[in-house]
Amino acid sequence: MTLPHLSLAQAPLTCEIDAINEYGEHLQVSIPAERALTVYVDKRELVTLMTLGAHPEWLVLGYLRNQRLVKSVHDIESITVDWDVGAAAVKTRHGIEDIEEKTSKRVVTTGCGQGSVFGGLMDELDQISLPPEASLTQSQLYSLVNTIRLKETTYKSAGSVHACALFDTTAAEPEMLLFVEDVGRHNAIDTIAGWMWLNMAPTLVASRTALPPEVAELARGGPSLRSMSPTLVASRTALPPEGVELARGGPSLRSMAPTLVASRTALPLLPGEAGSVALAVEEWHATSGAATGDFGSDALIFYTTGRLTSEMVIKSAQMGVPIVVSRSGITQMGHQVAQMVGLCAIGRATNKRFVCYAQPQRLKLQSGLVVKPDASAPQS
Repeated sequence: MTLPHLSLAQAPLTCEIDAINEYGEHLQVSIPAERALTVYVDKRELVTLMTLGAHPEWLVLGYLRNQRLVKSVHDIESITVDWDVGAAAVKTRHGIEDIEEKTSKRVVTTGCGQGSVFGGLMDELDQISLPPEASLTQSQLYSLVNTIRLKETTYKSAGSVHACALFDTTAAEPEMLLFVEDVGRHNAIDTIAGWMWLNMAPTLVASRTALPPEVAELARGGPSLRSMSPTLVASRTALPPEGVELARGGPSLRSMAPTLVASRTALPLLPGEAGSVALAVEEWHATSGAATGDFGSDALIFYTTGRLTSEMVIKSAQMGVPIVVSRSGITQMGHQVAQMVGLCAIGRATNKRFVCYAQPQRLKLQSGLVVKPDASAPQS
């Protein structure tokens, strides 16, 4: 089946303004470039999202998925974003069944930049099944938190944004697959959900060893197209110029369009078109007979700077991610949902401190990594 065609409408993440500091000095500062994006589904207005606009197509796709309005990525024909009018036009293949009924009930949530969900908040939770053997070692947790700490971000330069990231813990050192910042944590997680839906079928996530090396490298956000086999590169006459140049061993990724290098994907990302990882995976599935479906893997970890509310926990579980790490804390309902679906929720994760709120059996503690202060020792 064909994946949706997406525009590539990445917008600038920050803008410069004149300001005055506490000394009365004039200075230029960077601030996040928040903008409105109104989503239309088959010409019907659905919602307006406030976003930075880093990956608006992934955001819209993930929003539709996490709102449970679309069951399969193949139900979407195209998503076209036009910042001149602040709109995202979604065209489905067969329409959304009972869309009036599905969008008639709203639940106001704590989400900044979003604030509501369609339908019952707890609907379909009993259908979620997370990988039972998924786990995270204490050293992997520390490595993951340190990776976030060292990353150059919009938050460091301009502040006022939330961040979410997706990690793969197949190896001893967690690998960051995707990092997204937005004005609201829900936008960030929806963007990751959209990316996963496009690029991560179960066999792509859980059984990468079965993929041809060049496809697995692309799926992992590999550093270049140079390692792809001739059947995936040389014959790709429809590659955009920057992709062709890179495939020929041309200049570094820095010369590529921002949408190609964002989040280390380094791909000519028009799913369903020649040269994209989506097409490579589609072709591999078509020839190998591998099954596709919803994503989920016991090696995936989700990180967020925001608090773990019920909606954040539900979205993580819907994405098939069994372990969530937050820099913030958790709410009562977030904790209840995590326990219900078997999701390990770790909060207050900074440096070597953390609190595991739910499903602690998934966290493998390691003695000697942290030395507890001796309470009896004299205080200096």
